[in-house]
Amino acid sequence: MTSPTLSANEVATLVEEAESRIRPYILATPLLPATAMSRELGVDVYLKLENEQVTGSFKARGAFNKTSILANEGVTSLITASTGNHGLACAAAFKTMGVCGRVVVPVTADPEKKQKLKDAGAELLEHGNDAALGESYARSLAEKGGVPFLSPYNDYHVVAGQGTIGKEILQDLDGVDAIFVSVGGGGLVSGIAAYVKAERPQCKIVGCSPRRSKVMHESVRAGHIIEEESEDTLSDGTAGGVERDSVTFPLCRDLVDRWVLVEEEEIAQAVYYCLKQHKKVVEGAAGVALAAVKKTADCYTGQKVVAVMCGANISMANLKTIINTYA
Repeated sequence: MTSPTLSANEVATLVEEAESRIRPYILATPLLPATAMSRELGVDVYLKLENEQVTGSFKARGAFNKTSILANEGVTSLITASTGNHGLACAAAFKTMGVCGRVVVPVTADPEKKQKLKDAGAELLEHGNDAALGESYARSLAEKGGVPFLSPYNDYHVVAGQGTIGKEILQDLDGVDAIFVSVGGGGLVSGIAAYVKAERPQCKIVGCSPRRSKVMHESVRAGHIIEEESEDTLSDGTAGGVERDSVTFPLCRDLVDRWVLVEEEEIAQAVYYCLKQHKKVVEGAAGVALAAVKKTADCYTGQKVVAVMCGANISMANLKTIINTYA
């Protein structure tokens, strides 16, 4: 059943509600000045360290928000789909809320992430080679079993949980001019944009994607959600398709001011920068946002910009390759 469409202001209200609901379970993550990059680019750059969030990514916010709501309604069983980060977040939320849950993952998901899911107590079901296929399969299982499906992004309460990042940014940084956000299904950028545009409409929201997986980027250009095959990318956390009825599409279409595509080398260099300059491990999806800052820096000279470091769950193999390449 398709959810009723909510306005950006209605989503912003849900963000306010989510903030108080999830506060006992998640961290208000630091906003770190990126001194070396700021000096190099002539832009006042800050990193929102969601890589230090519980379970290692921003996904904890949406998972705890939605699971808390359902648990309070008496739901005892859930099913979800994930390439890793959302599954880890759901596993933590399920355990905390006393809910039984299963996680559908693509067969091609990173082995380390799958092992982490198992270690976190999640019951894994492997299906397909793309996040969108996994989501469709999980939805069908949920429908057959009569249990709720917890979407990684296509749910206003998940979007609202992610949007609490926007509230924290505005609280911690006066006069922020632009926020750079990595985009897969659009849950993160939709939530942040809805809240920030309601509170500080002059702040620009920049949607950032790897060129090898850019479904939402191309969908906004086309004016409707499209199907486009994704290639392998360091930004595996944003890879894959977008559901046709996703609540995130109109929010992305209406609220994101600019879209930026980055190359794999640019992503890798951004990941290495965080490790070298700040001793912070970030995943490829986080590198996408920072790479976009560097790529478009001439447009933000003298301004305050924030890159959301959305997660830390990079494989050791990828991290080793990046270090060996750039060290």
